[in-house]
Amino acid sequence: MLELPVVVIGAGPQGLAAAAHMLERGLTPLVLETGGGPGTTVAQWSHVRTFSPWPELVDAAAGRILLPTGWAAPESGYPTGGEWITEYLTPLAQALGPHVRYRTRVTGVSRRGHDRVLSAGRDSAPFVVHVIDRDGRESTLTAQAVVDASGTWMQPNPAGADGLPALGEREGAAAGVVTYTPPTPQSTTSWADQHIVVVGSGHSAMTAVIELAAVARERPATRVTWALRRGAIGDTFGGGASDALPQRGALGTAAHAAVDAGLVTMITGFRTERIDVVDRRATLLAEDGRALEPADHIVVLTGFRPDLSFLSEMRLELDPVLQAPLKLAPAIDPNVHSCGSVPPHGATELAHPEEPGLFVVGMKSYGRAPTFLALTGYEQVRSVAAELAGDHDAARQVELVLPETGVCSGAGLADAPDASDQGGCCGPAPVAT
Repeated sequence: MLELPVVVIGAGPQGLAAAAHMLERGLTPLVLETGGGPGTTVAQWSHVRTFSPWPELVDAAAGRILLPTGWAAPESGYPTGGEWITEYLTPLAQALGPHVRYRTRVTGVSRRGHDRVLSAGRDSAPFVVHVIDRDGRESTLTAQAVVDASGTWMQPNPAGADGLPALGEREGAAAGVVTYTPPTPQSTTSWADQHIVVVGSGHSAMTAVIELAAVARERPATRVTWALRRGAIGDTFGGGASDALPQRGALGTAAHAAVDAGLVTMITGFRTERIDVVDRRATLLAEDGRALEPADHIVVLTGFRPDLSFLSEMRLELDPVLQAPLKLAPAIDPNVHSCGSVPPHGATELAHPEEPGLFVVGMKSYGRAPTFLALTGYEQVRSVAAELAGDHDAARQVELVLPETGVCSGAGLADAPDASDQGGCCGPAPVAT
């Protein structure tokens, strides 16, 4: 088993950092990436600036691997997603060389000779990872351990208020009227003089609103509607100047200014039930019977959820609400957690007791919880690499120092009828009942 590689799923920031830590520990990582290069999902928001400054976006082990190549760590500033890729993730992937394999999609993870039901000898059986390569050929890889850092970006939540796609939503997506990614500057410019509806209350939604408001300022015929599920505006705009992450605070301030200036119309308590598409225009209808004016584009930014389909043969220990590891979930559940740092956590909290050697890390480890920071993931993979290398003491000596508001949603309970009563980003945590 020790001669087998550790398969890491995903060549994003946490996946590549995991590989760097494993190499330092004498393990052999094999990073499998569906896309054609590192940070494939980051590239989809390449124009968006990060909340975290450069020093918090570079993993320590990754920096040590990059140092002999002549790479110099950026010392300050807040990069865009594209800059994060070109100035850090790409050089790191190049330094990792043959340990990273692109255009390889993982379709299943199991134990050799064991389905989900068979228990005898399970702990000692190596992992079997089913993949499809760039040529469409199926094959299997054998691994001593599996670290899933595939993220959640490819699993956006739907517009439907009940967690399922609204009636007609898939039709709208197929017609290109409904999209689930923040619009780029190019797309926002092409949407001038049209009606755009943004659904969602998080940071991605605020980013979209700000971009579209800039177009509306230049082209007054452009109409922007911002539909929130929550019953009141409450703390939608976050902590502003008091946010420990200045870039995030500035985002909320700018979104608030766009609404105050009349560039954006905010609709509260709008829980989407149906999307009717006629002649490439879409009308959103709420559960209470309200309907928005027909829109040329609907941007759905309601968060993400983990793809657990390829782990269906694994015995995962997940929280039934968040779909996050059971030991981690209480600290990040927005139903009971408000402001404050995520408590230090690593291999112990991320483990699945019936599947030793399997870890879900990064944004995917948060399940459906919001607001994950790179620092959290880097400490996770450091701990996991130590655990896999047998250094259990180092794995449990977890240190994690985050900005004070580093885990809260910034929007309280986004689906609550009146989120202003739910504690919010900087109020006391609501009482669990």
